[in-house]
Amino acid sequence: MHTKIVATLGPASIALDTMREMVRHGVRIFRLNFSHADAAYFEPIIKNIRSLESEFGIPLTALGDLCGPKTRIGEVADSPRSVNKGESLLLGLPDERPDPAHDDRVFVSLDMPELLAGLRVGMPVNLSDGLLQFRVTREVKADRLYAMEAQNAGLLSSNKGIAFPGKHHALPALTAKDVKDLHEGIDVGVDALAISFVQNAEDVAMTKEEIKKHGVWVPVVSKLERQNAVENLDAILKLTDAVMVARGDLGLECPIPELPILQKKIIRACRHAQRPVIVATQMLLSMVKNPIPTRAESTDVANAILDGADCVMLSEETAVGDHVVETVKVMRQISDNALKYYLERIPSPYAPKREKNPGKFVAYSACLIADNMEADAIVCHSVSGTNVRLTSSRRPRQSIYGVTPDSRVMHFLNFAWGVHPRLLEATSGDHMARVEAFVQNCPDIKPGDPVVITAGRPTPGNDMPGTNEIKIYYK
Repeated sequence: MHTKIVATLGPASIALDTMREMVRHGVRIFRLNFSHADAAYFEPIIKNIRSLESEFGIPLTALGDLCGPKTRIGEVADSPRSVNKGESLLLGLPDERPDPAHDDRVFVSLDMPELLAGLRVGMPVNLSDGLLQFRVTREVKADRLYAMEAQNAGLLSSNKGIAFPGKHHALPALTAKDVKDLHEGIDVGVDALAISFVQNAEDVAMTKEEIKKHGVWVPVVSKLERQNAVENLDAILKLTDAVMVARGDLGLECPIPELPILQKKIIRACRHAQRPVIVATQMLLSMVKNPIPTRAESTDVANAILDGADCVMLSEETAVGDHVVETVKVMRQISDNALKYYLERIPSPYAPKREKNPGKFVAYSACLIADNMEADAIVCHSVSGTNVRLTSSRRPRQSIYGVTPDSRVMHFLNFAWGVHPRLLEATSGDHMARVEAFVQNCPDIKPGDPVVITAGRPTPGNDMPGTNEIKIYYK
């Protein structure tokens, strides 16, 4: 299984038997949504994940998804109410509500001055998950009260999300709740943390500094939900450990017709930067209620895999859906079929760009050798996971066994395309000897089968050389 399945846990799927079936049919990463619960709620669920890990003998990753600064409007009078195209409404801080006797326009309150600061005439405003679109027509009181015109008709309800496409928001990446959930989540055993509404590399750095206070390393998944994040993608990729294309909120910030191409560009940039990328939101949404997906959904999942995504994610489908296990089965079947075509049409392995990056060229060379000798597996030893990610980014046809002495790195490698993470006991002796012992004991590799092994060995001139060895090994 090369493309990994991420499944969100919720009321429909937290039973141990249901989780077991999800693992049996391909789930390797469980998403824990801190928007709806806290660490205490997830603690017994993480214990079940560890129990299933032991039962199946494979790593399973618990991804804690932090809520972030979700922005919502306040109460709307006579909610829900119809809004007509061309109608003028007011948007402002709660204490700027006008007297209805002097101005009877619908007032939309937003108790977040940071979001209104810098709003100018002509800027777009989206409400109700993008179903209502507005444009600012007048600054009634700068940074506090604005008139806006509806670009389409629809229903306006209280407490709905609001978005300002393309506008930078002076909001921290982590709210007070996020900081609390981050530390408590690490305490109960989450293996990775996703941060919401990332805008720039500083948001990632802030999160990593907060994790460092806990005295551990935990990988960070940056959720791309804002136009600013797309514009700052190169800088974000230098710091983040992985990326999620969160198409729901991103689709509010970016024009929907541009979203498919944005997805492709983000996936490509992530592969070139050796950062695993998850494609998420509404992938098989109709299966919340229906036992089979729509044709469009099936094509959407396949296209994400053909674009080169490392992971595809299920949200409501497994959290609250009526067909949890069946949805996982369908996603696995789509993935298996798409993978065959993907490997037929891509140059395998991908050649690196002309750049000074010996590690990437070693990984590429290992993939070429594996192809030439018709090996079924590449085995990569890595303390940090870098060697494994480099090899994964070349998209070889062979299964990649990522062996590491670090349990946190092992769980992180579940995000990487084509990788089977395995924990290798850090005994004495060099890396190559330990990897050869792993091959000898691996039941998936048959006696007489050739494998390609990559590892690092210190030299007199460099005691931290990274990957500097390739070995052809017959079991």
